This record gives sequence, structure tokens and C-alpha cells, in this order.
Amino acid sequence: MTENKAPFTRQEENNNVWLSHLDASEFQLVDHGITPTVLPSEAAVGQAMLQELYATAAEKEGDINIALLGGRGAQELHRLLGEIAKTGEKDALLSRLNVFTQDALAPMKMANGFSFVRDFERILGDTFFKKIKSFTPMQTDTDDLETALMGYLTKLENLGGLDIFFIGHGPEANQASHLAYIKPFSGAQWHHVAGIIPISNSILEHHINKFKAGGSLVSERDEQECRAAKYILTLGPAAILQAKKVVQSVVDADTAPAKVDTYAKVLQTTISSDLEEAKQQLNANPGLWIRLHPNTKSFVLPNLGV
Repeated sequence: MTENKAPFTRQEENNNVWLSHLDASEFQLVDHGITPTVLPSEAAVGQAMLQELYATAAEKEGDINIALLGGRGAQELHRLLGEIAKTGEKDALLSRLNVFTQDALAPMKMANGFSFVRDFERILGDTFFKKIKSFTPMQTDTDDLETALMGYLTKLENLGGLDIFFIGHGPEANQASHLAYIKPFSGAQWHHVAGIIPISNSILEHHINKFKAGGSLVSERDEQECRAAKYILTLGPAAILQAKKVVQSVVDADTAPAKVDTYAKVLQTTISSDLEEAKQQLNANPGLWIRLHPNTKSFVLPNLGV
């Protein structure tokens, strides 16, 4: 990886590389909390997420920029979008979509079955990708991950940032959690737009298990390459906080039971009004970043126990 160039600054902490934009605004520390919406099924969660997309389309003219959620969390949304693409009834909406991925394992071939791109293609279908305005994944098969990531961020910025950040909730040790793939103690701060962080066994196991549980088409060779990944690329706190709307879904507590406790901790923790204490809380439990966004929906199933 090489040193980045303007307009991004580069910060490294414990081998975690974070990229920031030079004209980052001041941090507003306001804890908005979370009010989960408990829905009866994954299908209902998918429909609720789709309605959030429809609402944004009705409120805004022109392009709609969204970050897709990988794994189980949004598979029902993706299935619905794939079906809609086949009917032609929402072609005008689909033609407005600039679709981005939010995280990725690297280095890894883009054709690997454990790549979110392949999973998106499997569920959304070819017709969806033919009808949307653009699709921009994080590039994982390059020797220069930082430059590739900056190109991705520049495109997102030039399009005006995210209108909807579809996001999940990942369990971590000590009842902590990751958001996108912002890991505990990775040094992520409010102005970090994206990061390249070292892989961990917990990330790999969680990633592989959720892909298998979700029915992804994978091979033993794909799994071997996935387990050899060294980094994870992720959008950072700035990308989350600057999105117009954050739509969270947590549907897989049956296969990832740790989420029962880790989501509860995010739900019940109040972020300190003292900036330094708040930074420590957010670094230890990045799932808390979602509490700082003023326009968040959190759709969950009864198995989360809230």
C-alpha cells in the first residue's frame, strides 16, 4: 500500500489505516439513541427497508446513492429488488440508483463466492444491475488498496454522498460490536471516511458463517482464499454520520446469538457528553456510532429479545 495523496489525509494506528477528507466538518456529539422496530419476519424487514427506499425516492429528485448491506441482513430487500427489476414497474426508480458496497475482504478475487459482490449478483440478479445507473464495489484484487479505496471514495463524494446507508450490526468480544466493519479499538474517529484494517479470526469466521447460513454459492477454494485475506476495507464513521438516512436491519440472531447481548448493549448505553469519554466508548464499541445519527431506523426480529 502506498501513501495517499490529497484530498485525503492518512492516519495509522496499530496497523489500522484511516482516510479522512481535508475539509471535514466539526463533530457534533449528540446521542439520539435507538428506537428499534420489531417486525415479525425477515420478509417484513425487507419490505420495511424497501419502503425507506421508496420514501427517499419520493422526497428527492435525481440520483439516489445507497450503500448495500451484505450477508443476511438485507437479503430479503435484495430479493424484492430483484423481483421488481424483472417486472419493469419501478424502472424509473432503478435508473436513479447509484449503488455502493460498504465493506470487503482483501486481497481477494472479485469472483470469489465469499465476496459481497457475488452475493449481491446472486440475489439481485442480472436484470437489476442492467437497470440501475451505476454499481461501485470496493476493489479487492489490487496491490494498491489505498489508491483504489480513494478512487471509490472520490466517486461517492462527487455524487453527493449516501442518501441511505443500509447497515447491520456485528458481534464482537466483551459484548461489543462492529458497524460496517469498524472494529473495536481500531482507532476510528468521527472524521474517518474509510479504513483498511487488519483481518482477525473473528471477522473471518463471522463472514464465512453468515455467507453459508445465507445460502451463498461457495467452493472450498473460495473459502481457502477468503481465509487468506489480510485486510478488511470498510466505510468509516464519517460516511455513516454524513449519510442522509441510516437503515439498520438485524435478522440473524438465531445463527449469531451473540447479537442478542451486543445489540442490547448498544441500545442501553448512553454516550457520554464528555468528548474524550465518548471517544473511548466509541472506540471500544463501534456499534454505538449509530446512536449519533439523527435519522436512523433499526428493523429487528423478535429473536433479538428487545
